[in-house]
Amino acid sequence: MSSAPISLETLPAAGRRGRMRTVRRSMQYGRTRFGLGILAFIVLLALVGPFVAPHAPDAVVGLPAQSPSRSFPLGTDYLGHDVLSRVLWGGRSVLWMAFSAATLGVAVGAAVGLLAAYTRTIADDLLMRGMDVILAFPQIVFVLLFVSLLGPKLRPYRRPRRARVGTPGCQGGAGITSDVVHREFVEAAELIGLQRRRILVREILPNITTPLMVEYGLRLTWSIALIAAISFLGFGIQPPNADWGLMINENRNILNLQPLPVLVPAIYIGLFAVGTNLIAEGIARAVAGVDRQGGAR
Repeated sequence: MSSAPISLETLPAAGRRGRMRTVRRSMQYGRTRFGLGILAFIVLLALVGPFVAPHAPDAVVGLPAQSPSRSFPLGTDYLGHDVLSRVLWGGRSVLWMAFSAATLGVAVGAAVGLLAAYTRTIADDLLMRGMDVILAFPQIVFVLLFVSLLGPKLRPYRRPRRARVGTPGCQGGAGITSDVVHREFVEAAELIGLQRRRILVREILPNITTPLMVEYGLRLTWSIALIAAISFLGFGIQPPNADWGLMINENRNILNLQPLPVLVPAIYIGLFAVGTNLIAEGIARAVAGVDRQGGAR
């Protein structure tokens, strides 16, 4: 009895179709669309803000801690900077650092997870056990350790947790990659003698991309909070540059006199985190196949 030959070239296309189907399903949820709206607003604010800001972020334009007025719609901060201008300038740093941290972390972590789960060598097991040791430390302590060694310049130190994605032991004892490497199409690719690198890139990676999309959204949310915390502690963007986390730290002593320099950037940081979390939750619900009868929410 003959059977049609297996065409491994169709698998990447099938993976792309699966990702697009997941995206379309996630967009049926109101929370996903709402999260996208929030994220689009924050991104637009960060990108366009510096071009429409009435003053330079380091310009002293008034008395300290002035209340909102026609000249200063959000008042002034503890030094006399225009709060509106600093808010409009301060979103870019949070935006690019959060996205770069999450992107670098997921990319490096996925690569480490792929190799560790597929090759199964002693070196890979030792690598993952080292990652487990790193993950035993609180994230903020781990980041502050590197910042103290390299100076107060925030960098995207979020590699270890991403390396755990796609490795054995993750997601309740079964990693994303370890679930895929034993499937028939991977075994078929090995039987016909495809190179290991091609199997990893063309066969396994497309089939773990959708779970990585969920992980990316979750890690982006955590990166926003971590970056804001580092800036608040004084280890991120340094004065006189504008940064939402730095603004909270700078103006906390005048909170009773002029709360807007603290509240406005805190609200925008919260909206940024909520937007990314809603998007990630929508994608996760689409991946899990949550029933949407009666209307998506």
